[in-house]
Amino acid sequence: MINLFHEVSQECSRITTEKYSTSFSSAIRLLNKDLRTPIFNIYGFVRFADEIVDTFHDFDKPILLQEFKIATYDAIEKGISMNPILHSFQITVNQFGIDRELIDAFLYSMELDLDQRKYDRAGYEQYIYGSAEVVGLMCLFVFCEGDKKMYEQLKPYARSLGAAFQKVNFLRDLKADYEGLERVYFPGCDFRNFTSEDKAAIEADIQKDFDHAYEGILLLPLKARFGVYVAYKYYLSLFKKIKKVRPQNIMEERIRIPDYGKVFILAKAGIRSQLNLL
Repeated sequence: MINLFHEVSQECSRITTEKYSTSFSSAIRLLNKDLRTPIFNIYGFVRFADEIVDTFHDFDKPILLQEFKIATYDAIEKGISMNPILHSFQITVNQFGIDRELIDAFLYSMELDLDQRKYDRAGYEQYIYGSAEVVGLMCLFVFCEGDKKMYEQLKPYARSLGAAFQKVNFLRDLKADYEGLERVYFPGCDFRNFTSEDKAAIEADIQKDFDHAYEGILLLPLKARFGVYVAYKYYLSLFKKIKKVRPQNIMEERIRIPDYGKVFILAKAGIRSQLNLL
């Protein structure tokens, strides 16, 4: 009957992903069937940790995060947890041998969100690594399915893709982060006087990440390539919309891709895939 518990736990991670991110859920469904559940398991874990620091304002967030951290390592060590999100995550960690350093770095970045409000360049890069790049690397462990040589080859590209996604999130969520959570992730920026030069410099850095990441997507195993490419195109489209927004208006609304736009992106990506044009 343990298999039923595994199944129920992993269904919780899938539901969590679908409720919190329609874009990622759609992209995950385009992966090979063997890869979908492990990626849902990773997303469920990072989503819950992020919720603790971003939304549980009426509770003792440091204690909740510390308890979550302890329970995470305990689940990985024992190979079981009564928390279904952590149980499904440990299944994936242990199945694919995900490096514990990646989990350490991710949880440390979550801890920074409890108190850190502004970042210098070094702190910003460290936060990006822990909050986003390592998530891409966890997924890469799944995509490579034990091929360590491939993992090392694709590692820099996975980091770039994770960084690009996170930086686009920062631009999209400026209002919520700055006004709601009093966080400023981009170093040296005053969002009370956010200039065209500030925005252009951030966008150039993000474009560099996207360009580098695309090179790696072309090298991914076929089982993973199309799903990752669609996620890349979703975020690239969002980035292009944000680039059109004037700096003084960037905090007035949360930019998003409408559902019909996502359908168009998926259809176009499918055609390119069929024509071997990725």
